[in-house]
Amino acid sequence: MTVRGCMTLLFILLCGIVHADDLVTSPLPAIQQLSTSQIISSTSSPTTSKHSSAATSAAVTTEFPTTHHKTTNSTTEPPTTPHHNTTNSTTVPPTTPHHNTTNSTTEAPTTAHSNATTAPTPPPTSPPVPNPTVGNYSVKSDNVTVCLLAKMGLQFSFKMSENASFQTLNLDPSPNVTEVSGACGSGGNDSSLVLKSEEITVHFIFTNVSQKFRLHALMLSVNLANGNVFNASNNNLSLWEASVGSSYMCKKEQSYNITDKLTINTFELQVQPFAVQNNKFNTAEDCIADEPDNFIVPIAVGVALAVLIVIVLLAYLIGRKRSQNSGYEQFDS
Repeated sequence: MTVRGCMTLLFILLCGIVHADDLVTSPLPAIQQLSTSQIISSTSSPTTSKHSSAATSAAVTTEFPTTHHKTTNSTTEPPTTPHHNTTNSTTVPPTTPHHNTTNSTTEAPTTAHSNATTAPTPPPTSPPVPNPTVGNYSVKSDNVTVCLLAKMGLQFSFKMSENASFQTLNLDPSPNVTEVSGACGSGGNDSSLVLKSEEITVHFIFTNVSQKFRLHALMLSVNLANGNVFNASNNNLSLWEASVGSSYMCKKEQSYNITDKLTINTFELQVQPFAVQNNKFNTAEDCIADEPDNFIVPIAVGVALAVLIVIVLLAYLIGRKRSQNSGYEQFDS
């Protein structure tokens, strides 16, 4: 009986070695089952052992396919898991960079286009130039007697070229800014007034013809901040005309086109280039701009007379119609 038991165990060991690869997953239960069967068979009779060996062989033969089935299941699962992981790792990285690249590429042109359309650069605008300060100027002969008096605020508007825009400058009459010089006219000579500052130089020339004086020439030079110099002149003017021995006055703002590139504006103007007496202005001759107020009274009187005439005519017509109606009533009675 012992020999048979040993042979049975040797047969089982040989079968285990042959099928070692297939029994990797669950080898222990099969071996334990076979060992238990052998122990039981060792204590029984030869007949029982013979049947037990046959049964054991049959059991071994039956269990191997079952074990092979389990091995097949364990072999199927590993390929599925790595394949699933590989797919996930490959899919995630390309998706994220592609999404970021698309956003950065789309936002750049959109932002630039929006800024160019909705935020145009406004053109620069220059603040308005205030009215100039009125200055008092005089020219003396022999540095004692005043021969020319002038009072005015001066503003110059000019442009450097035909297509350029006008620039406006005021003359500062302060003695520490503007120098005053000129020449006295006598015996048929012209009078002149020169006003010179660091930026502006203007030259007025007055002439005396048949006891009437007038401004007949003006020259202007402007030194610009960028180094350019503007020059303009006109020697054929007929402005500020009045009788010799009197002054010319125009209190309202006046604008004079000296050239197509130069315009001067005067404020509270009064000049007397000849026959100054007692260092003060003589009787002033007003300019046309100051005279319209004098026509208000004649216009008002004329309107009042016209209204009065209309009223008289209406009263006459109404009275005449009533007299005719009363005559008809007396005839009927």
